[in-house]
Amino acid sequence: MHFIQYWKPFFTSILLVGLFFIAWDIYFTYMNVWGFNDQYLIGFRIIGMPLEEYLFFLLIPYASVFIHYALEYFLPKLMLNEKITQWITYVLFVLGFLVALFNYDKIYTVCSFGLFAVLMLLQIIHKLKDAQRFYLSFIVIYIPFYFVNNALTGNYSENPVVFYDNAENLGIRVGTMPLEDSFYCFTLLYSIILLFEYLKKKSNYPSTPTLNHEN
Repeated sequence: MHFIQYWKPFFTSILLVGLFFIAWDIYFTYMNVWGFNDQYLIGFRIIGMPLEEYLFFLLIPYASVFIHYALEYFLPKLMLNEKITQWITYVLFVLGFLVALFNYDKIYTVCSFGLFAVLMLLQIIHKLKDAQRFYLSFIVIYIPFYFVNNALTGNYSENPVVFYDNAENLGIRVGTMPLEDSFYCFTLLYSIILLFEYLKKKSNYPSTPTLNHEN
């Protein structure tokens, strides 16, 4: 893959998108929408948030987005057609919009589903081709995400590393993590991919290579 050639636009994308989500994270931590168990932390905090949470926004996006491009490299034909992608996007937009609209009093729900709906609206308007691959690769990415997030939210221990104020979310859990986490993750990762692709084209980088199966 020689993915290292894209290090500059890749980490720039992670940093720029990550700064927005870090600000969101800091505010929610301050508002006690979620919190962190000091029993599992080294104890160093920046603006009230653990160092480990800042590292999350470097390590998890890097690993997850790399999975997406690894799938593109090894399975270049793994993608949805444009029509199916557009219909999925319409359904996801309506879902995100309605959940946010009818749960405006729950701050984590309205922010996670609302931002997700905005992203889907942009997808509908611009018909970005990246979704044709990402909708499928997100399914693969979601497998390790599920186990890691469930480890953090108490599926394998009595005291979770991360805990939530259930008054600010739907109360629906995927394992032990709130449903909102899944939409938060999707929005974070797809935003990074879109910005990465934009920066890559703007800087005239070559397209991401794919495996030549004929060799």
